[in-house]
Amino acid sequence: MTDLAERFSGALHNTYRVWRQALNRRLKYLGVSQASWLTIATAAKAPEPLSQSELADSLGVEGATMVAMVDRLVKAGLVVRAPSATDRRVKRVMLTPAGTLLYDKVRAEAAAFRKELLADIDPKKLLVATELLEGLQGIIDAVP
Repeated sequence: MTDLAERFSGALHNTYRVWRQALNRRLKYLGVSQASWLTIATAAKAPEPLSQSELADSLGVEGATMVAMVDRLVKAGLVVRAPSATDRRVKRVMLTPAGTLLYDKVRAEAAAFRKELLADIDPKKLLVATELLEGLQGIIDAVP
């Protein structure tokens, strides 16, 4: 019999996995992979343009993986690499108008998807679960 902590960990991991897979199926018509739309969404949500390494860190991928992803997105006309104002070795990833349009579609679909999935969840339980996960994230971020 598994203990509650192990059960929670498994439920958290599996819920994240199936949530992303279901959203990816929903976004398939846009013609971009999950890695592509996650990269675009992360870049779009950043308060200022991120470097490729900052983008890789945000997504939890290796730098080489991010370079290849940005290369594909540049080729597709969705992002551009812009020089940093403070370090000429650093390139900032910025959405193009086409990338912004795609992000707007992704954001709208994701909002509708969340609304459908969470429609029958008690708002008080959703708030408790959200606060639990945010608190857990704070604890994890504080671990050296």
